[in-house]
Amino acid sequence: MGGATFPNHVKVSPPPDSKAEVVILNGAECEPYLTADHRLMVENPEDVVFGLRALMKVLDVKKGFIGIETNKPDAIEAIQNVAKDYSEIEVVGLQVKYPQGAEKQLIYACTGKEVPSGGLPIAAGAVVDNVATAAQIAKSIKTGMPLVERITTITGSCIKEPKNLITKVGTLVSEIIEQCGGFKEDKKIGKVIMGGPMMGIAQYTTEIATNKGSSGILCLDEEESRTPDIQNCLRCGRCTDVCPSFLQPLFISAYSLKDDYDTAEYHRAMDCIECGSCSFICPARRPLLQSIRSAKREIGAKRRKQAAQK
Repeated sequence: MGGATFPNHVKVSPPPDSKAEVVILNGAECEPYLTADHRLMVENPEDVVFGLRALMKVLDVKKGFIGIETNKPDAIEAIQNVAKDYSEIEVVGLQVKYPQGAEKQLIYACTGKEVPSGGLPIAAGAVVDNVATAAQIAKSIKTGMPLVERITTITGSCIKEPKNLITKVGTLVSEIIEQCGGFKEDKKIGKVIMGGPMMGIAQYTTEIATNKGSSGILCLDEEESRTPDIQNCLRCGRCTDVCPSFLQPLFISAYSLKDDYDTAEYHRAMDCIECGSCSFICPARRPLLQSIRSAKREIGAKRRKQAAQK
C-alpha cells in the first residue's frame, strides 16, 4: 500500500540465498500535503504494531523498526505506547527531510546499512513495508477481510473541505472529491494529482478509479500548477547536489532525450528512486524526472526482452 504498490507477497518471500534480518515499517510520510499514514498511526497504532509482529513472525526476524519523522510527535507517542511491551520493536525518530521515506534512505537511517547499487532491500537484510500495509495485515488476520479500503488524503487549494477519508478501492476520484464539498468556486482547477506533489501522477480526468496505492488526491489551482518555460541546462549541478541516490540527473536526462539508453544505464538510471528533487530544484525548470522515467522504462523493457531470450 506504499507509493510503489510493490506486491507484498514478493517482499515476504525472499530468494533462498537471502535472509531477512530486520523488518522496517515506513511511517515517514515525507511527501508534502499527505497525512493519511499520520492519522493511521495516531488512531490505529495497535494494528500497525500487530502487523509488524506478524511480518516478523512470517520472516522469522527478531528485530523490527518503525521509522517516523520527528514532525509527527503524536504518532511517535501513540506507536511507542503500544510498542513498549515488545523489546524487539524500536521506534526510530527520523530527520524531517525529503525523501526520508525512500527505502534505501529509511534502511540507512534505521540500521546504518547501505543497499548496493542495483540491489533490493533484502541485499541489506531488510524488508521494508508501509505502516498502512502492516495495519491491513492486522485487519485481515483479525477479521478475514481482504484489502477493500484505505485511508486517502484529499487536499489542495481547490478543495472546499480537505480531509482524510476511508475510501473503497475503485471509487471514482470525482465521488471522493464530492464528499469533500467539491471544488472551490473561486478557484480554477489546474491539476488533479494522484499522490503527492513530488512523486504523484497528474490525471487527465476525475472520472478515474482509486487503487490500493492511492494515498492522496491533490487538487492544485491553475497558478500553482502552471508549467514554467523550459530553459537550457545551466550545468549548475544543483540536481546532483540534492539527489539522494548520488546520481547525476542532468546527464541521465540528456542521454534519455537522445534515446541513448545504454549510456543512461551506465550512469545508473535504474538507481533513480523518482523522488523528483532534481526537477524541483532545477533553475532551468527542466523536466528531469520525466525523461529519467522514460529511460527507466526503456531499460526495463530491454532487460525483460533479454531475460526472455535466455
